[in-house]
Amino acid sequence: RAVESSSLLILLPNSNTLHRNLRSFSSLLARVRVGCAMAAAAVALSNGSGGGGDSKAEFAEIYSRLKEEMLEDPAFEFTDESLQWIERMLDYNVLGGKCNRGLSVIDSYKTLKGVDVLRKEETFLACTLGWCIEWLQAYFLVLDDIMDNSQTRRGQPCWFRVPQVGLIAVNDGIILRNHISRILQRHFRGKPYYVDLIDLFNEVEFKTASGQLLDLITTHEGEKDLTKYNLNVHRRIVQYKTAYYSFYLPVACALLLSGENLDNFGDVKNILVEMGTYFQVQDDYLDCFGDPESIGKIGTDIEDYKCSWLVVQALEHADESQKGILLVSAI
Repeated sequence: RAVESSSLLILLPNSNTLHRNLRSFSSLLARVRVGCAMAAAAVALSNGSGGGGDSKAEFAEIYSRLKEEMLEDPAFEFTDESLQWIERMLDYNVLGGKCNRGLSVIDSYKTLKGVDVLRKEETFLACTLGWCIEWLQAYFLVLDDIMDNSQTRRGQPCWFRVPQVGLIAVNDGIILRNHISRILQRHFRGKPYYVDLIDLFNEVEFKTASGQLLDLITTHEGEKDLTKYNLNVHRRIVQYKTAYYSFYLPVACALLLSGENLDNFGDVKNILVEMGTYFQVQDDYLDCFGDPESIGKIGTDIEDYKCSWLVVQALEHADESQKGILLVSAI
Protein backbone atom coordinates (compact mmCIF):
# COMPACT_ATOMS: atom_id res chain seq x y z
CA ARG A 1 0.00 0.00 0.00
CA ALA A 2 2.96 2.27 0.74
CA VAL A 3 4.38 1.60 -2.74
CA GLU A 4 0.99 2.32 -4.30
CA SER A 5 0.75 5.60 -2.36
CA SER A 6 4.20 6.74 -3.41
CA SER A 7 3.50 5.85 -7.02
CA LEU A 8 0.28 7.84 -6.86
CA LEU A 9 2.11 10.85 -5.48
CA ILE A 10 4.46 10.75 -8.45
CA LEU A 11 1.47 11.05 -10.76
CA LEU A 12 0.04 14.05 -8.92
CA PRO A 13 1.21 17.54 -9.96
CA ASN A 14 2.86 19.82 -7.43
CA SER A 15 0.61 22.15 -5.40
CA ASN A 16 1.17 25.21 -7.59
CA THR A 17 0.30 23.29 -10.74
CA LEU A 18 -2.71 21.73 -9.04
CA HIS A 19 -4.01 25.14 -7.95
CA ARG A 20 -3.55 26.54 -11.43
CA ASN A 21 -5.41 23.58 -12.94
CA LEU A 22 -8.23 23.92 -10.44
CA ARG A 23 -8.55 27.63 -11.18
CA SER A 24 -8.60 26.91 -14.91
CA PHE A 25 -11.20 24.20 -14.43
CA SER A 26 -13.35 26.49 -12.25
CA SER A 27 -13.05 29.22 -14.85
CA LEU A 28 -14.06 26.76 -17.57
CA LEU A 29 -17.10 25.63 -15.58
CA ALA A 30 -18.10 29.27 -15.03
CA ARG A 31 -17.85 29.97 -18.74
CA VAL A 32 -19.92 26.87 -19.56
CA ARG A 33 -22.61 27.89 -17.06
CA VAL A 34 -22.67 31.43 -18.42
CA GLY A 35 -22.83 30.10 -21.97
CA CYS A 36 -25.88 28.03 -21.04
CA ALA A 37 -27.44 31.06 -19.37
CA MET A 38 -26.79 33.13 -22.48
CA ALA A 39 -28.39 30.46 -24.64
CA ALA A 40 -31.44 30.37 -22.36
CA ALA A 41 -31.78 34.13 -22.52
CA ALA A 42 -31.36 34.17 -26.29
CA VAL A 43 -33.98 31.49 -26.87
CA ALA A 44 -36.41 33.18 -24.51
CA LEU A 45 -36.06 36.58 -26.13
CA SER A 46 -35.94 35.51 -29.76
CA ASN A 47 -38.75 32.95 -29.57
CA GLY A 48 -40.92 34.60 -26.94
CA SER A 49 -40.75 31.45 -24.81
CA GLY A 50 -39.08 32.71 -21.66
CA GLY A 51 -39.77 30.79 -18.46
CA GLY A 52 -41.84 27.71 -17.87
CA GLY A 53 -45.40 27.81 -16.64
CA ASP A 54 -44.33 27.84 -13.00
CA SER A 55 -41.83 30.64 -13.58
CA LYS A 56 -44.43 32.78 -15.32
CA ALA A 57 -46.94 32.26 -12.53
CA GLU A 58 -44.37 33.12 -9.86
CA PHE A 59 -43.23 36.10 -11.88
CA ALA A 60 -46.77 37.48 -12.21
CA GLU A 61 -47.36 37.07 -8.49
CA ILE A 62 -44.28 39.13 -7.62
CA TYR A 63 -45.53 42.01 -9.79
CA SER A 64 -48.58 42.46 -7.57
CA ARG A 65 -46.38 42.67 -4.49
CA LEU A 66 -43.98 45.19 -6.03
CA LYS A 67 -46.83 47.34 -7.31
CA GLU A 68 -48.42 47.37 -3.88
CA GLU A 69 -45.12 48.50 -2.36
CA MET A 70 -44.90 51.35 -4.85
CA LEU A 71 -48.44 52.45 -4.04
CA GLU A 72 -47.67 52.37 -0.31
CA ASP A 73 -44.27 54.08 -0.57
CA PRO A 74 -44.02 56.39 2.46
CA ALA A 75 -41.66 58.79 0.68
CA PHE A 76 -44.59 60.74 -0.78
CA GLU A 77 -48.09 61.50 0.46
CA PHE A 78 -50.13 60.33 -2.50
CA THR A 79 -53.70 61.45 -2.97
CA ASP A 80 -56.36 58.91 -3.90
CA GLU A 81 -56.44 60.33 -7.42
CA SER A 82 -52.66 60.05 -7.86
CA LEU A 83 -52.66 56.48 -6.53
CA GLN A 84 -55.32 55.52 -9.03
CA TRP A 85 -53.31 57.18 -11.81
CA ILE A 86 -50.09 55.36 -10.89
CA GLU A 87 -51.79 51.99 -10.59
CA ARG A 88 -53.45 52.41 -13.98
CA MET A 89 -50.22 53.67 -15.51
CA LEU A 90 -48.22 50.70 -14.17
CA ASP A 91 -50.71 48.10 -15.37
CA TYR A 92 -50.98 49.78 -18.78
CA ASN A 93 -47.25 50.09 -19.44
CA VAL A 94 -45.38 47.48 -17.38
CA LEU A 95 -47.80 44.66 -18.19
CA GLY A 96 -48.95 43.59 -21.64
CA GLY A 97 -45.65 42.41 -23.08
CA LYS A 98 -44.18 38.90 -23.21
CA CYS A 99 -41.91 39.69 -20.21
CA ASN A 100 -39.09 37.75 -21.89
CA ARG A 101 -36.41 40.06 -20.53
CA GLY A 102 -37.59 39.63 -16.97
CA LEU A 103 -38.13 35.89 -17.27
CA SER A 104 -34.62 35.53 -18.72
CA VAL A 105 -33.19 36.57 -15.34
CA ILE A 106 -34.88 33.56 -13.73
CA ASP A 107 -33.87 31.15 -16.51
CA SER A 108 -30.27 32.39 -16.47
CA TYR A 109 -30.02 32.22 -12.67
CA LYS A 110 -31.34 28.64 -12.61
CA THR A 111 -28.82 27.65 -15.27
CA LEU A 112 -25.93 29.30 -13.45
CA LYS A 113 -26.88 27.51 -10.22
CA GLY A 114 -27.48 24.23 -12.02
CA VAL A 115 -30.98 23.74 -10.58
CA ASP A 116 -34.51 23.46 -11.92
CA VAL A 117 -36.17 24.94 -8.85
CA LEU A 118 -34.96 27.91 -6.83
CA ARG A 119 -35.51 28.45 -3.13
CA LYS A 120 -38.31 30.86 -2.24
CA GLU A 121 -35.97 33.76 -1.42
CA GLU A 122 -33.90 33.15 -4.55
CA THR A 123 -37.05 33.09 -6.67
CA PHE A 124 -38.23 36.36 -5.18
CA LEU A 125 -34.92 38.14 -5.77
CA ALA A 126 -34.62 36.84 -9.36
CA CYS A 127 -38.22 37.82 -10.13
CA THR A 128 -37.71 41.24 -8.56
CA LEU A 129 -34.68 41.96 -10.73
CA GLY A 130 -36.64 40.67 -13.72
CA TRP A 131 -39.42 43.14 -12.98
CA CYS A 132 -36.88 45.94 -12.62
CA ILE A 133 -35.90 45.22 -16.22
CA GLU A 134 -39.56 45.20 -17.26
CA TRP A 135 -40.01 48.56 -15.48
CA LEU A 136 -36.97 49.84 -17.38
CA GLN A 137 -38.47 48.58 -20.64
CA ALA A 138 -41.75 50.36 -19.87
CA TYR A 139 -39.86 53.59 -19.14
CA PHE A 140 -38.02 53.38 -22.46
CA LEU A 141 -41.15 52.56 -24.45
CA VAL A 142 -43.32 55.31 -22.97
CA LEU A 143 -40.76 57.95 -23.94
CA ASP A 144 -39.76 56.29 -27.23
CA ASP A 145 -43.38 56.30 -28.44
CA ILE A 146 -43.61 60.04 -27.76
CA MET A 147 -40.36 60.73 -29.62
CA ASP A 148 -41.42 58.59 -32.59
CA ASN A 149 -45.01 59.87 -32.51
CA SER A 150 -46.13 56.24 -32.62
CA GLN A 151 -49.73 55.08 -32.73
CA THR A 152 -49.92 51.73 -30.98
CA ARG A 153 -47.93 49.62 -28.59
CA ARG A 154 -48.70 46.05 -27.52
CA GLY A 155 -52.01 46.11 -29.36
CA GLN A 156 -53.36 49.26 -27.72
CA PRO A 157 -52.88 53.03 -28.13
CA CYS A 158 -49.54 54.34 -26.92
CA TRP A 159 -49.84 55.66 -23.37
CA PHE A 160 -49.44 59.31 -24.40
CA ARG A 161 -52.36 58.88 -26.82
CA VAL A 162 -54.74 57.75 -24.08
CA PRO A 163 -57.32 60.49 -23.35
CA GLN A 164 -56.23 62.90 -20.60
CA VAL A 165 -52.68 61.50 -20.57
CA GLY A 166 -50.88 63.37 -23.35
CA LEU A 167 -47.49 64.71 -22.27
CA ILE A 168 -48.11 63.73 -18.66
CA ALA A 169 -46.62 60.51 -20.04
CA VAL A 170 -43.18 62.16 -19.88
CA ASN A 171 -43.45 62.46 -16.11
CA ASP A 172 -44.90 58.95 -15.93
CA GLY A 173 -41.75 57.69 -17.64
CA ILE A 174 -39.63 59.44 -15.03
CA ILE A 175 -41.72 57.86 -12.27
CA LEU A 176 -41.23 54.41 -13.82
CA ARG A 177 -37.46 54.90 -13.81
CA ASN A 178 -37.45 56.08 -10.20
CA HIS A 179 -39.46 53.05 -9.16
CA ILE A 180 -36.49 50.88 -10.17
CA SER A 181 -34.24 52.66 -7.70
CA ARG A 182 -36.89 52.30 -4.99
CA ILE A 183 -37.26 48.56 -5.64
CA LEU A 184 -33.51 47.95 -5.64
CA GLN A 185 -33.07 49.94 -2.46
CA ARG A 186 -35.90 48.14 -0.67
CA HIS A 187 -34.85 44.59 -1.52
CA PHE A 188 -31.11 44.64 -2.28
CA ARG A 189 -29.51 47.36 -0.15
CA GLY A 190 -28.06 44.82 2.31
CA LYS A 191 -26.65 42.56 -0.40
CA PRO A 192 -22.90 42.57 -1.14
CA TYR A 193 -23.63 43.21 -4.83
CA TYR A 194 -26.06 46.12 -4.26
CA VAL A 195 -23.65 48.80 -5.53
CA ASP A 196 -22.85 46.64 -8.56
CA LEU A 197 -26.57 46.39 -9.33
CA ILE A 198 -26.99 50.16 -9.13
CA ASP A 199 -23.95 50.66 -11.37
CA LEU A 200 -25.23 48.03 -13.82
CA PHE A 201 -28.66 49.62 -14.26
CA ASN A 202 -27.16 53.12 -14.52
CA GLU A 203 -24.59 51.99 -17.09
CA VAL A 204 -27.14 50.15 -19.22
CA GLU A 205 -29.58 53.07 -19.07
CA PHE A 206 -26.81 55.45 -20.19
CA LYS A 207 -25.90 53.19 -23.11
CA THR A 208 -29.55 52.84 -24.15
CA ALA A 209 -30.27 56.56 -23.93
CA SER A 210 -27.12 57.29 -25.94
CA GLY A 211 -28.20 54.76 -28.58
CA GLN A 212 -31.61 56.41 -28.71
CA LEU A 213 -29.95 59.78 -29.25
CA LEU A 214 -27.92 58.36 -32.15
CA ASP A 215 -31.12 56.92 -33.61
CA LEU A 216 -33.00 60.22 -33.34
CA ILE A 217 -30.35 62.56 -34.70
CA THR A 218 -29.36 60.16 -37.48
CA THR A 219 -32.88 60.44 -38.87
CA HIS A 220 -32.27 64.15 -39.43
CA GLU A 221 -29.39 63.26 -41.71
CA GLY A 222 -31.33 60.46 -43.39
CA GLU A 223 -34.22 62.76 -44.18
CA LYS A 224 -31.79 64.86 -46.22
CA ASP A 225 -29.49 62.15 -47.55
CA LEU A 226 -30.11 58.40 -47.18
CA THR A 227 -26.65 57.61 -48.53
CA LYS A 228 -25.22 58.45 -45.10
CA TYR A 229 -26.78 55.22 -43.82
CA ASN A 230 -24.56 52.12 -43.73
CA LEU A 231 -24.04 48.94 -41.74
CA ASN A 232 -21.63 50.56 -39.27
CA VAL A 233 -24.10 53.33 -38.43
CA HIS A 234 -26.91 50.82 -38.03
CA ARG A 235 -24.82 48.50 -35.83
CA ARG A 236 -23.78 51.27 -33.49
CA ILE A 237 -27.37 52.44 -33.04
CA VAL A 238 -28.91 49.04 -32.38
CA GLN A 239 -26.14 47.81 -30.11
CA TYR A 240 -26.57 50.69 -27.73
CA LYS A 241 -30.31 51.24 -28.14
CA THR A 242 -31.41 47.61 -27.77
CA ALA A 243 -28.75 44.98 -27.16
CA TYR A 244 -27.42 46.02 -23.75
CA TYR A 245 -30.70 46.26 -21.90
CA SER A 246 -32.46 43.44 -23.77
CA PHE A 247 -29.77 40.74 -23.76
CA TYR A 248 -26.86 41.68 -21.54
CA LEU A 249 -28.79 43.10 -18.57
CA PRO A 250 -30.83 39.95 -17.73
CA VAL A 251 -27.75 37.69 -17.75
CA ALA A 252 -25.66 40.27 -15.88
CA CYS A 253 -28.33 40.42 -13.15
CA ALA A 254 -28.22 36.62 -12.87
CA LEU A 255 -24.42 36.71 -12.65
CA LEU A 256 -24.53 39.20 -9.79
CA LEU A 257 -27.14 37.09 -7.99
CA SER A 258 -24.73 34.14 -8.38
CA GLY A 259 -21.93 36.08 -6.70
CA GLU A 260 -19.91 36.61 -9.86
CA ASN A 261 -17.81 39.66 -10.73
CA LEU A 262 -18.98 41.16 -14.02
CA ASP A 263 -15.45 42.34 -14.81
CA ASN A 264 -14.54 38.69 -15.41
CA PHE A 265 -17.15 38.25 -18.12
CA GLY A 266 -16.26 40.80 -20.81
CA ASP A 267 -16.54 38.16 -23.54
CA VAL A 268 -20.01 37.29 -22.30
CA LYS A 269 -21.08 40.90 -22.72
CA ASN A 270 -19.68 41.00 -26.26
CA ILE A 271 -21.51 37.83 -27.32
CA LEU A 272 -24.79 38.96 -25.79
CA VAL A 273 -24.53 42.31 -27.56
CA GLU A 274 -24.11 40.42 -30.84
CA MET A 275 -27.24 38.44 -30.02
CA GLY A 276 -29.06 41.69 -29.30
CA THR A 277 -27.97 43.11 -32.63
CA TYR A 278 -29.45 40.13 -34.45
CA PHE A 279 -32.64 40.50 -32.40
CA GLN A 280 -32.99 44.14 -33.49
CA VAL A 281 -32.46 43.19 -37.14
CA GLN A 282 -35.47 40.89 -36.77
CA ASP A 283 -37.42 43.73 -35.16
CA ASP A 284 -36.54 46.07 -38.04
CA TYR A 285 -37.90 43.50 -40.48
CA LEU A 286 -41.11 43.07 -38.50
CA ASP A 287 -41.59 46.84 -38.31
CA CYS A 288 -42.18 46.78 -42.06
CA PHE A 289 -43.56 43.33 -42.81
CA GLY A 290 -45.06 42.22 -39.49
CA ASP A 291 -48.82 42.04 -39.08
CA PRO A 292 -49.84 44.75 -36.57
CA GLU A 293 -52.36 42.29 -35.13
CA SER A 294 -49.50 39.90 -34.34
CA ILE A 295 -46.68 42.25 -33.32
CA GLY A 296 -48.93 44.69 -31.45
CA LYS A 297 -47.82 47.89 -33.16
CA ILE A 298 -47.93 49.78 -36.44
CA GLY A 299 -44.39 50.18 -37.76
CA THR A 300 -43.22 53.70 -38.61
CA ASP A 301 -39.52 53.20 -39.43
CA ILE A 302 -39.94 54.12 -43.12
CA GLU A 303 -42.03 57.22 -42.44
CA ASP A 304 -39.59 58.28 -39.71
CA TYR A 305 -36.50 57.90 -41.97
CA LYS A 306 -35.01 55.45 -39.46
CA CYS A 307 -31.63 53.91 -40.13
CA SER A 308 -33.16 50.43 -40.12
CA TRP A 309 -31.77 47.14 -41.40
CA LEU A 310 -33.99 47.23 -44.48
CA VAL A 311 -32.89 50.60 -45.86
CA VAL A 312 -29.24 49.83 -45.09
CA GLN A 313 -29.46 46.54 -46.99
CA ALA A 314 -31.31 48.23 -49.86
CA LEU A 315 -28.57 50.85 -50.18
CA GLU A 316 -25.90 48.15 -49.91
CA HIS A 317 -27.28 46.08 -52.80
CA ALA A 318 -28.96 48.62 -55.08
CA ASP A 319 -27.37 49.90 -58.26
CA GLU A 320 -27.27 53.63 -58.97
CA SER A 321 -30.61 53.61 -60.78
CA GLN A 322 -32.31 51.78 -57.90
CA LYS A 323 -30.73 54.11 -55.35
CA GLY A 324 -32.16 57.03 -57.30
CA ILE A 325 -35.67 55.56 -57.02
CA LEU A 326 -35.16 54.94 -53.31
CA LEU A 327 -33.91 58.45 -52.63
CA VAL A 328 -36.75 60.07 -54.60
CA SER A 329 -39.30 57.90 -52.76
CA ALA A 330 -37.88 59.05 -49.42
CA ILE A 331 -38.31 62.74 -50.17
